[in-house]
Amino acid sequence: MDRLLRNLLIVFVALIVLVPIGLLASGTAYGEWSAEELQGLVGFVPAGVASLSGLWHAPLPDYGLPVLSDTFLGQSLGYYASAIIGAVLCGGVFILIGRALTRNAPKNEE
Repeated sequence: MDRLLRNLLIVFVALIVLVPIGLLASGTAYGEWSAEELQGLVGFVPAGVASLSGLWHAPLPDYGLPVLSDTFLGQSLGYYASAIIGAVLCGGVFILIGRALTRNAPKNEE
């Protein structure tokens, strides 16, 4: 395996392992506010946020697994599931983009 790829994988795995640290913080994560929370924080809701707030509903609301969402274990597993799914999806997109960009590139024959 290429050394750079191996190092990147180690960093990704380390970040995924550290994901539940977010459960120790109080309040909500930056940028994950609902329209109601935004109204309370800044006093108004931008028109774009108000019009699009009902468009997307998270598959794992608050990162909790539906069966165990009230326990720390359930929340941790939900965070891990979200991190792994997100990393796999992002990695897949980057691999597809890389292949598309290098499809017609000349091959280095050494």
